Amino acid sequence: MCLIMGVAVALHQPAPAVPPADPHAGHIMPRAVPVAVTTPMPLPRTGWVVTADSGQSSAARVLDGDPATSWVSGTTALPHRLALDTGNRVAVSGLTYLPRSGTADGRIGQYRVEISDNGTTWSTPVATGTFADDAALKTVSFTTVITRHVRLVAVTEAGGRSTRSAAAEINLLGGTDPALPRTGWTAAADSQETAAANNAAANALDGNTASIWHTAWSAAPVPPLPHTFTVDMKVTNLVSGLSYLPRQDGSRNGLIGQYRVETSTDGATWAPVAATGAFVDSATAQTVTFNPALARYVRITALTEAGNRGPWSSAAEINLLGRADPTLARTGWTVATDSEETAQENGRAVNVLDGNATTIWHSAWSAAPVPPLPHTLTVDLTSSVLVGGLAYLPRPAPGANGRIGRYRIATSTDGTTWTDRVTDGAFADSPARQTVIFPPAQARYVRLTAVTEAGTRGPWSSAAEIDLLGPSGSVVPKRGVWSAPVGFPLVPVAAAQLPNGKILTWSAFRPDAFSGGTGQTLTATYDPATGVVTQRTVTETGHDMFCPGISTLPDGRILVTGGNNSEKTSIYDPATDAWTAGPNMRTPRGYQSSTTLGDGRVFTIGGSWSGGWGGYNGSPHKAGEVWSAATGWTALPGADAAPMLTNDANPNGDYRKDNHTWLFAWSGGRVLQAGPSRAMNWYSTSGTGAVSPAGTRGDDTDAMNGNAVMYDTGKILTVGGAPNYENNNATANAYVLTVDGTTVTTRKVAPMANTRAFHNSVVLPDGKVAVFGGQNYPVPFSDNTSVLSAELFDPATNSFSTMSSAAIPRTYHSVALLMPDARVFTGGGGLCGTGCATNHFDAEFFTPPYLLTEDGKPAARPAITTAPASAANGATITVSTDKAVTSFAIVRMGTATHSVNTDQRRLSLTPTAVTGGYRLTIPADPGVALPGYWMLFALDAKGVPSVAKTIRIG
Repeated sequence: MCLIMGVAVALHQPAPAVPPADPHAGHIMPRAVPVAVTTPMPLPRTGWVVTADSGQSSAARVLDGDPATSWVSGTTALPHRLALDTGNRVAVSGLTYLPRSGTADGRIGQYRVEISDNGTTWSTPVATGTFADDAALKTVSFTTVITRHVRLVAVTEAGGRSTRSAAAEINLLGGTDPALPRTGWTAAADSQETAAANNAAANALDGNTASIWHTAWSAAPVPPLPHTFTVDMKVTNLVSGLSYLPRQDGSRNGLIGQYRVETSTDGATWAPVAATGAFVDSATAQTVTFNPALARYVRITALTEAGNRGPWSSAAEINLLGRADPTLARTGWTVATDSEETAQENGRAVNVLDGNATTIWHSAWSAAPVPPLPHTLTVDLTSSVLVGGLAYLPRPAPGANGRIGRYRIATSTDGTTWTDRVTDGAFADSPARQTVIFPPAQARYVRLTAVTEAGTRGPWSSAAEIDLLGPSGSVVPKRGVWSAPVGFPLVPVAAAQLPNGKILTWSAFRPDAFSGGTGQTLTATYDPATGVVTQRTVTETGHDMFCPGISTLPDGRILVTGGNNSEKTSIYDPATDAWTAGPNMRTPRGYQSSTTLGDGRVFTIGGSWSGGWGGYNGSPHKAGEVWSAATGWTALPGADAAPMLTNDANPNGDYRKDNHTWLFAWSGGRVLQAGPSRAMNWYSTSGTGAVSPAGTRGDDTDAMNGNAVMYDTGKILTVGGAPNYENNNATANAYVLTVDGTTVTTRKVAPMANTRAFHNSVVLPDGKVAVFGGQNYPVPFSDNTSVLSAELFDPATNSFSTMSSAAIPRTYHSVALLMPDARVFTGGGGLCGTGCATNHFDAEFFTPPYLLTEDGKPAARPAITTAPASAANGATITVSTDKAVTSFAIVRMGTATHSVNTDQRRLSLTPTAVTGGYRLTIPADPGVALPGYWMLFALDAKGVPSVAKTIRIG
């Protein structure tokens, strides 16, 4: 095991105490929030060796710890390569790159990171991307890997100045498994103070770093050490570590010193100690890692108080690290053995696969001579799959005879040729379940050889259950798969899918911060066809476009409003790659939402984060206004924001109450405001505007920083959110809204598996909705309580299923968009200043299950061979495909920021087979099929979608 200390802080922007004199006075730098899970730290570089494709004489300088010295390649053609040999296999989760000082020449632009165990055969990239063309330290993050060699490949020079590459320092970041989502977890302690203070055990799981668990102290006698804190995760996970955040209130009483960590599958029988050690007497987060174990319960025992101040123990937060249970289903498996007892007991080998912990396999013992050790169990999985571990459950206590001691594990694809995976392992003499992890291998057969009996009680072997594990985090067809992270030169806080297939992203006036900037915006455009990210600084509109409203216009241009420059309007034209200034809004705004209407106008409302607070000391609420290409902005004083306000606890007027509204343009120029307030409203955009109630969203609370998606005509899914903007528990609530004319009905459906706020939701071509990221306890600029696993809502069952986990947390300031190839782009999070632990300069791409076969390979996809480039509302079009399909759908190209995407919506189209293809009818109502660019998908009988054809509607 190892102990890791973390000193990083996340940052959190508070509301100002008094209204600012001008909109930008409120844009102060975020305040520190303790990081509850240790952030990756640079690994010690002692004994490392570095080689380069050129400039070898200076390559060692990237490891010398001196930022004033640097490696510089020769002038041969790019790419250039730096390969690090750590001398041993280590856990790595990232890389830092410091450009050389004094000159820009040689700064790395596009890059890729590869790994190898032998330094000769290199993996596909574990990360790719583009570094910003500046001198700042760059960080690349990826899923933790175990490797000896890491290679950084410089594909381009950042500014196109030469063919050189240069680096001052390269560090590798240590790796751990991510923190597991804590939704539904409970905690129990041998002692807790509840009389004189609320120091209950549950506080260590609540996501609030200001609340604590503390053992009883107010009444004599005070319970003595040791103290225990036990977490029940409710389900089995593969656990590999524990993070301990000490109390953050300035007191050190109860900080844990020496400790012991144990795991259990049932809360009664505890496995041999997973880890022991001593935490430092410090308020910073500390993490202990250990060999992965399947467990439902984890117990930490505080043996001492770190400063010997008293018989107490305390904690602000306890997190567990690990992965979802990767145990393989045993359907159809068989097992063979060299020996089994059948005369005096049912000790058949088949019992290890029956799911009954009270039945056992036991080698023969009743007849002499008793077969000697070693004994073997050989499992036939019936087909070849990736296997990455084995779990052994010994016979139940009090029986101990035959517990396996030393063992070997081997695998085979044919049952004849065997490859050793573990050659000298040893199980403890315990009745607890024990887990073995090894590098994943393709196998149909797995053989466990019992070399000794754990207690040397005799020549026997026994087992209650044997499970095999898939490779943790591997491709699981029904759970989707994630790409390697792709680095960006900025934190992508806002994003738009463009008609040309590219994705436009931007941050603020800086790549990593928003506070204090005006007049310019940094953008990065990603091209999926080439993998190239193109940087740009937009100064021509005088607009810092952080925290804006975003809407896609009928002609494909992107309208961006307000934010840091709260009155500004900017328009991006992807056809010409040009930014132009639009007219100023009537009301300055930031954190407002906007939506394109059926007639091509754009409606916006709210937005008191900047441009002054609505509803403060008599100031008016920020009512709606509309933009049109002909007349610019027109105020709608009748579109009052008061009915849509949440009941946020922030006292500063509407500062947090009118943010991030869920707007859905609909028939007749009306707009449905479906949230985040529990009260829903219809807004009219005619004349001077109007508002009327649309009912409440069932028994939901206010759901700030949740989101809503139209997954079919008049069908809206709402998910998650929290009553207040920050520092409260998110919900897992989910509701389906049905819009029929002006009537909105609400139906509560099964909740998500995880509570979430600051998440993003994306509608897929098949009508399912994918949910990404977020936090259980929303705190801006913090990755505490982040949820890495995606979830997929199926309208057919009105329920969610858990998808694979991303490598990078996506919380506050993250985005997600559906792409034309039917994958999902997710990225960003952070933007809290230089060195902030939660800045994520990257994106990942999620491949949904519909694009994978049962064995994880790419599914065969239909293709649309001909389709019109445009169609009017109500038009009938003919579309041809390369094979038979059963359904079609159009999905409007999305824009996203701050968990809001008012542009995306999906409409199913009923096909009629005709000569040459299929006839489809575009909805006649432009309030339903909004004007603009849509993605047209064809789906086959298995639900596999085509790559989309772009079609302009209206």
